[in-house]
Amino acid sequence: MTTPIQERYADAVMNTFGPPALALVRGKGAHVWDADGKEYVDLLAGIAVNALGHAHPALVEAVTAQLSTLGHVSNFFATEPQVSLAERLLSLLGWNDGRVFFSNSGAEANEAALKLTRRTGRTRIVAAEGSFHGRTMGALALTSKAAYREPFEPLPGDVTFVPYDDLAALAAAVDETVAAVVLEPIQGEAGVVVPSAGYLAGAQQVARDHGALFWLDEVQTGIGRTGAWFAHQLAEGVDPDVVTLAKGLGGGIPIGATIARGAAATLLQPGNHGTTFGGNPVAAAAALAVLDTIVSDDLLAATVERGDQMASLLAQQAGVVEVTGAGLMRGAELDGPYAVQAVAAAREAGFILNATGPTRLRFVPPLVITTDDLDALGVALPAILDLARSTAQETQP
Repeated sequence: MTTPIQERYADAVMNTFGPPALALVRGKGAHVWDADGKEYVDLLAGIAVNALGHAHPALVEAVTAQLSTLGHVSNFFATEPQVSLAERLLSLLGWNDGRVFFSNSGAEANEAALKLTRRTGRTRIVAAEGSFHGRTMGALALTSKAAYREPFEPLPGDVTFVPYDDLAALAAAVDETVAAVVLEPIQGEAGVVVPSAGYLAGAQQVARDHGALFWLDEVQTGIGRTGAWFAHQLAEGVDPDVVTLAKGLGGGIPIGATIARGAAATLLQPGNHGTTFGGNPVAAAAALAVLDTIVSDDLLAATVERGDQMASLLAQQAGVVEVTGAGLMRGAELDGPYAVQAVAAAREAGFILNATGPTRLRFVPPLVITTDDLDALGVALPAILDLARSTAQETQP
């Protein structure tokens, strides 16, 4: 059934996303409700954004208090939340020689990083097949999917794509013309693809052997999503030059961050880049509340525990042939092309899922999801997958 909100959407909003599947009006924790009052367990979390779920008291209080004090002042001036957040992020990375540029999204964070790499005097970037770094022109140039890129070519830069998790291919592509190697520690939009042990450290060494920056896009994997503050911290010997963040950092309030260390931290100077809204005190206060709550509620440990629970229940499902990921970022490979049908069947059963391809489901729920929520998913999944499989078979020519 189409709701009045969905009908109005079609007449007022550009058709860049297709028709919305639901009109959502309320959320609490890992649950949301649609305009008809139906409740859903949210296993997508705004695409790995709502780290604290919906309507978390700490986030509501932080945003309300800051907005009632000082909402926006532009970057002509400093504010306490902005500086405190930059200090916290550098501390979490363990960097005493880093600097932060704040923006409003992951794509913006990657645009800033791309501009930063140009200041090295080199122009070539090496990125990975299966990558997704955003849809703005610079970030899109780093995104491998041809269907996203080709309608907007020519795109900025000289970008070489190599197979992900193939160190030999990466080494063959990198030389003294390369400004940076950019990788996701776990590829998200590709379906939660985890590289082999040693790949990230090896890629870092390849970059440094040729004087290139090693840039990790942690937009989806950062801020506790994998059970560590940053996914690269799960890998031994990895310490990048540049890290980009967004999604879970603000818990639903738009914010992005480009963090660089050492010489890379000084590449962007006054006049080289800017933003009107980036680092505004409300977004910074939201991010600080997210970080504080992850600590106070021990959500890193909870993410590991709930992630293991989710991986186990997925692996037990008939039709699931592979489970990938870490923490509460998991991919499930199905034994046939019925992932889209599984999303629809799950929605009818009261669960919001996501398909990243015909055979691939992605699970990125709020870090506050409960064992009861996951138990309910485990009970419901067999029927969901059975219905999806039969529906797909019925619609095949």
